[in-house]
Amino acid sequence: MSDIDGHSRIREICLSFPEATEKPFGGHTAPSFRVRDKLFVMTSEDGLSMMFKAGPGVQEALVAEDPERFFVPKYVGSKGWVGANLTVEHDWDEMAELIEDSYRLIAPKRLANLLDRQQ
Repeated sequence: MSDIDGHSRIREICLSFPEATEKPFGGHTAPSFRVRDKLFVMTSEDGLSMMFKAGPGVQEALVAEDPERFFVPKYVGSKGWVGANLTVEHDWDEMAELIEDSYRLIAPKRLANLLDRQQ
């Protein structure tokens, strides 16, 4: 899969959430996705990976289960974020669930609850 396909899928998933916006992170040009200006997904400048917030124990489980796909990212890994290598095949239903979980961890409860009404 090309990174264009991966980035398109990430964008489609992220922007489907209430009040989600796309905005570069810091001085980078790579897209990141926010809710109320709080990051819930970041992509690397080289386009080869993305990072998302995960609940307790999820990072360790994903990395242990499939270290080719998932890794502990620099800087934000210690805060529970997970890196996903976009140069390998992914189950995009699983990735959508992981991205949604990240959104739910970051978004205000009122916005996260809107997802339950949409399903």
